[in-house]
Amino acid sequence: MILFFSVAIFLWLLEGSLSSEQGFEEVKALFANPLCQFIIWGSLAALAYHAVMGVRHLIMDLGFGEDSFETGRATAWVAVVVAAVIIVLITGWVFLW
Repeated sequence: MILFFSVAIFLWLLEGSLSSEQGFEEVKALFANPLCQFIIWGSLAALAYHAVMGVRHLIMDLGFGEDSFETGRATAWVAVVVAAVIIVLITGWVFLW
């Protein structure tokens, strides 16, 4: 559900930034708002988690990591750790840079 609304937000921001120089400046000013930064961060975090878990499922569809329950559980934890690292990087990008 979050990703569905995130796509609409990202497309709206993209359209606004590409419409004109003034539109770009308005979108740039919008990113200075902490609430907007939080919404962008949440959207990107959900997208990162979704993408990492999707790659895990694609790898499992190829036949890797589905030998036993323990292997599936281990790959799930690896995917969660990878997603957490990516989310930390996203946090730095959105709030610090």
